[in-house]
Amino acid sequence: MNMPQQTECPTCAEPLGPQDAFCGACGTALTGPPTLRDLPVVPSCPNCGSTELADGWCQRCGHAQPRERDHQEHEVTGVAAVSDRGLRHHRNEDAFGVAATEGPDGTPAVVAVVCDGVSSSARPDEASATAVGAATDSLLGALAAGRDPGQAMHEAIGAANRAVTALAHDGTPAEPGRHNNAPACTYVSAVSTGGLVTIGWVGDTRAYWIPDDRESAEPYRLTEDDSWAARMVAAELMDEAEAYADPRAHAITGWLGADAEELDPHTVSFTPHVPGVLLICTDGLWNYAEAATDLAFFVRADARAEPLAAARALVRFAVERGGHDNITVAVLPIDPPTAPAVHDATLLDVPLPRAADPDATVPLRRAVEPAGN
Repeated sequence: MNMPQQTECPTCAEPLGPQDAFCGACGTALTGPPTLRDLPVVPSCPNCGSTELADGWCQRCGHAQPRERDHQEHEVTGVAAVSDRGLRHHRNEDAFGVAATEGPDGTPAVVAVVCDGVSSSARPDEASATAVGAATDSLLGALAAGRDPGQAMHEAIGAANRAVTALAHDGTPAEPGRHNNAPACTYVSAVSTGGLVTIGWVGDTRAYWIPDDRESAEPYRLTEDDSWAARMVAAELMDEAEAYADPRAHAITGWLGADAEELDPHTVSFTPHVPGVLLICTDGLWNYAEAATDLAFFVRADARAEPLAAARALVRFAVERGGHDNITVAVLPIDPPTAPAVHDATLLDVPLPRAADPDATVPLRRAVEPAGN
């Protein structure tokens, strides 16, 4: 039996759409005969429209169907993130977590974690998701308990490493055709609270500072990769141009997981004195714009006000450039309580890691050459 669709509000006669559950004019909740909004949504193939789907494949045209992690977006107050499978990989091995909490005194704290599964390892997608979950929970718990952000960051990296290491011993059979390397991932996270930004990382996931006013204040990369090229430069065996031109340049030397020789987490904290955004991202983004000044060119001018739109635009940029890898970026708006006029004086007091001593710090002045650019 065909039931008539409800086309106008019974209270005010305002025209209605077939999916409306409430009248937009008067607020009346719509009841009565079933309409399209009451019908179950039947999944269909985005390629041919067929509903004949089984085991992630269309039975009519043979196309693989989108999976939940192929494209994900999330925004909470103070941070937004987007992750995409890209165009070349069969699954998304990146993962992210964004969250907000408060310290015991009510000070807001924002957390973002981004991890990139090591493709040559077993279950890289699980490794990244596991690390993100463990680190996010650890950071939120530590900050809510009032622990120093630097301490909270070290604890979170340790928690993430233990969780990924445990995957190697959970009895899951190895994936067919994969190496027997233990599950592994790289890691970067950021905490913003009380005007202080703290970053922690292992591997080649990165953090960048992008100020609003890019004519007076320079963008900076705030992390130094755990990579073959960075190690060669630090040991003064090659200059930067020579090292990064080598085919081994981006081979990572640090990661989370049971096969990691020694966990060597890096942390850095800084207090921005100008408004801007912090980006944390995987190499699926920065491979297309590695230098901070290059990446900043593709960051929307309104990124601080519209972090989700900015994250979407950066992912779209990477896809349009080829999408060779999974792409994940989190955008944290940073708005100092008092933003002084920008002169040629200190713009940021940033403790930057040095290659020989990852936790050593030095105030970064505008006249100092940015590390890693």
